[in-house]
Amino acid sequence: MVEYLGFDPNIIALIVGDIILLLISGMMSSSEVAYFSLTPAELRRIKRGGSVATDAASKLLDNPDQLLATILVVNNMVNIGTVVLSTQILNSLFVFHRFGFLVHTVVVTFVLLLCGEVLPKVFAQGSTMRVALWFAQPLTLLRWLVYPLGYVLVRTSNVASERLMQRSNDISIEDLADAVDMTTSTSTEEQKILSGIVNFADREVEEIMRPRMDIVGVEQTMSFSEVKQTITTSGYSRLPVYSETIDNIKGTLFVKDLIAYANRTDDFGWQSLIREPYIVPMHKQVTDLLEDFRHDKVHMAIVVDEYGATQGLVTLEDILEEVVGEISDESDIDESFYERIDKCTYIFEGKTHIVDMLRVLQLDDELFEDVQGRAETIAGLLLEIKRNFLKKGEQLSSHGIRFVVTAVDGHRIDKIKVILPNND
Repeated sequence: MVEYLGFDPNIIALIVGDIILLLISGMMSSSEVAYFSLTPAELRRIKRGGSVATDAASKLLDNPDQLLATILVVNNMVNIGTVVLSTQILNSLFVFHRFGFLVHTVVVTFVLLLCGEVLPKVFAQGSTMRVALWFAQPLTLLRWLVYPLGYVLVRTSNVASERLMQRSNDISIEDLADAVDMTTSTSTEEQKILSGIVNFADREVEEIMRPRMDIVGVEQTMSFSEVKQTITTSGYSRLPVYSETIDNIKGTLFVKDLIAYANRTDDFGWQSLIREPYIVPMHKQVTDLLEDFRHDKVHMAIVVDEYGATQGLVTLEDILEEVVGEISDESDIDESFYERIDKCTYIFEGKTHIVDMLRVLQLDDELFEDVQGRAETIAGLLLEIKRNFLKKGEQLSSHGIRFVVTAVDGHRIDKIKVILPNND
């Protein structure tokens, strides 16, 4: 099956050549691992220079694409030469009557992988800096020798990658959300901010606005003392000004504009200080509104529906809180929108956004997507489920969660008890 032909002294030159090629292949493999695994501290040490080797390594790292192309070109050329010489050596020593091609393939592949790939790379992983400096000068020479072919390879790969990048520029919100979920190198707080940025990109103004019922404004016919009292009570720096009803917004009053006239009497015409209102539709994208705020240097907008009726108010602070969470200053009252009774029972304000409730309860943001309709708050969710007004003490259940209305003001649901299933 296998016939030994005897040792021919002429084969020695082939064996020596094959060993040299294997050594070069090992050098390329270990260099690839070493140069592209250097730590920032090691890179700084190389950049500082001080020796011929570090200077050569620094120049190689100035153009990593060309360095990688040199390694790949030389390695592939050497591997081809190794396969040719190894096959010729085997054919000179043995005659395989059966399965000769298979034996050649197994033997040559094993030797090439072991001596030219695996062992050099394993060695380089534990001595990246040393290997990088060892082979810096030989790589400089090889880069010069194969520069034309390496240059063509780099240019071709750059063109191909640019075209691929153009095709893959459109990244969906789902892809970004998955990427954030898989991130393990960031803290919990950083991950919350990243999630806020991802969710922020796909939200509309109506989802973050302060609802109509919570708007604090001043009526155009108020006396100056009444205006000052409203400002003091609310603590806001900007207030919408309306005529008769909140649907008829006339402008915005900046508190800073009143400072110079703080001592005036009731007959002071504060209405002359009203600025033009900034009005936006409720379905406007939050990202677009933020850009408008930045461009027009505006901090507050009135949100209206398709009929022009006032639906809410949104500020720059509301937008920023979608990314970084609640922002409090010294004038804010320290009160939460929910109260935890026990591990399964919470009491929320009716105006709390559904998303905020789900985050507190650590539930999926889309849990109630099939029943919430256009509702954004917990109170709106209950109205969508019941399809009617609810009274104090009424209960509803959805997706295993029980809701109990605990406080009602007219037709407005003020407080809701949320009871989670006890899975213990």
